[in-house]
Amino acid sequence: MCGIAGKLDFRGPVDPSAIYAMCAAMEHRGPNDRGVHAEDGVALGMQRLSIIDVAGGHQPIYNEDRSIVVVMNGEIYNFNELRSELLRRGHSFETHTDTEVIVHLYEDHGEDMVHHLRGMFAFAVWDSRRRVLFCARDRVGKKPLFWCRRGGRFWFASEMYALLRDPEVPAELNPAAIDAYLAVQYVPHPMSAFRDVHKLPPASTMTVTEGGQAIRRYWELDYTDKLEGVSEPELVERLRSLLDDATRARLISEVPLGAFLSGGIDSSAVVAYMSRHMTEPVKTFSIGFPDEAYDELAYARMAAERFSTDHHEFQVEPHALEIMPALARHYGEPYADPSCIPSFYLAQLTSRHVTVALNGDGGDESFAGYGRYISNAMAARFAWLPAALRKQGPRIARLIGDGPRDRSTRSRGGRLLRAMAMDAPELYAMWMSAFTNERRERLLEPDFRAQIPGPTAERIITAAWHGAQATDRIDRMLAVDIETYLPADLLVKMDIATMAYSVEARSPFLDHHVMEFAASLPVSQKLRATTGKRLLKTALRGIVPDDILDRPKMGFGVPLERWFREDLRELPADILLDRDARQRGYLRAAEVERLIAEHRSGGADHSLRLWVLLQLEMWHREVVDARHATAEAPAA
Repeated sequence: MCGIAGKLDFRGPVDPSAIYAMCAAMEHRGPNDRGVHAEDGVALGMQRLSIIDVAGGHQPIYNEDRSIVVVMNGEIYNFNELRSELLRRGHSFETHTDTEVIVHLYEDHGEDMVHHLRGMFAFAVWDSRRRVLFCARDRVGKKPLFWCRRGGRFWFASEMYALLRDPEVPAELNPAAIDAYLAVQYVPHPMSAFRDVHKLPPASTMTVTEGGQAIRRYWELDYTDKLEGVSEPELVERLRSLLDDATRARLISEVPLGAFLSGGIDSSAVVAYMSRHMTEPVKTFSIGFPDEAYDELAYARMAAERFSTDHHEFQVEPHALEIMPALARHYGEPYADPSCIPSFYLAQLTSRHVTVALNGDGGDESFAGYGRYISNAMAARFAWLPAALRKQGPRIARLIGDGPRDRSTRSRGGRLLRAMAMDAPELYAMWMSAFTNERRERLLEPDFRAQIPGPTAERIITAAWHGAQATDRIDRMLAVDIETYLPADLLVKMDIATMAYSVEARSPFLDHHVMEFAASLPVSQKLRATTGKRLLKTALRGIVPDDILDRPKMGFGVPLERWFREDLRELPADILLDRDARQRGYLRAAEVERLIAEHRSGGADHSLRLWVLLQLEMWHREVVDARHATAEAPAA
């Protein structure tokens, strides 16, 4: 695991000092080693977190005649099998690290090499004979890759903040990205918060030459080929075998490893399978809150006791928001999933004990674990009502108004009324939005909104919905989540939080064999009536405690609602209404004041919206303003 960076200039030399600066900005991703390759017009660098072949796995790594060089972030779980096959084919190896298989696979298979890989990765291969850079990301998008091109120059890096260390990388804001962020709390790929910086999408390769770059997608889930006629006991056995194998594959390590344990179904399942393969107790790590409504520690302890783990806990208090500036710098662009707060503290706790941590990411998106799947299915039942009647839903919702909290009966009812008038992708976008398009029209300054070519996030979600290889409504929702929310929100959260503390996160549920099996299941095996994860729960019955399997889904929530009314009552106004924030030109101050006042009074729950705005302002201070200050600073 590491951070990688590179700079190419097809028309002149590259100063390696730019790569050293980019690597230094990512030292937290790989504090054990730094390596740089430099030749005419090319410089590649990496920061290494040593996990496999600790002594000999220094990067960059070369092929036999050093004409091909690679830097990689991630892990290849099937590298031993690949290495054996490559040795049989006549290749020679200088290390025992997984990264070395990349250069030899590239020699033998070119761009198609990615089909042979099982793992999480973002890598860059420089082919000096052809003067070609070949980049790739893993199927789901666990490992990030930002890139930028201007004329004959090309840059890439694992983190935005590192990319911006080169003053030649342009940093003009992207209004469409800000609009999308306000909707879904993250900036969707392939765009970024800056016009000229992009993200390589998951399951994609990119070939960079002097003439330009070509991006190709190499993998996508197919929900149309179903396992019809297979008995449930056989499906259960297949799923158990896949989860066991996916977990076992992720235990390869020369450094201590453990697991994040939330007390939910997915993380408990991972710990269950880990305990079967480890000769000593699994080290588990959990985060809780003093607020009982958000605290899952009792269930985490239940799982820890069942599997006899070496268990560690930490409670998050309101002063946790002191990390807001650090969050903004690490994410490098606006990001506001509130669960990033406990995720950072969980990674910090974990880093004191282990270097690798397995988690349950991906279970909800493959097996239909979110409540919105049920809500969307229920909303579809309104289709029989006359269109004129369904169109009255939003008007009635506006009359009712927002509830005092997002989970209140009034708030839920309002969302259901709005859903009556929406088609399926619009409805999905509404469930995901902090600020709907209607709210953004009230929030954004007219001049700023005029720069946005329509509702960005909604357009991306609609394209993913119609592009999914699925026919059933629930399968389409799962496909959209795996295309958008999973890689752009959840996996970004986990990658940044863990790498901030030099911890590698591994996710058995994101093994592509597990995901392909889940996609092939009939929808009734994933969601039936109001029960999600149906087959997964059946497969885990007798393995994971029943109290965990049968409890309502809780999610990794944060008590922002209470914090912004009590402990941190003054924080939103102090940050969002100060002089600098008012002069950004994004937001109407009167609308921000209204949101703050309504939340303080208890008239509505705007805690998530306020958090989204706070993180936008904090990003502007810590990244945009800091970049401008650096650019304008006089030379020493």
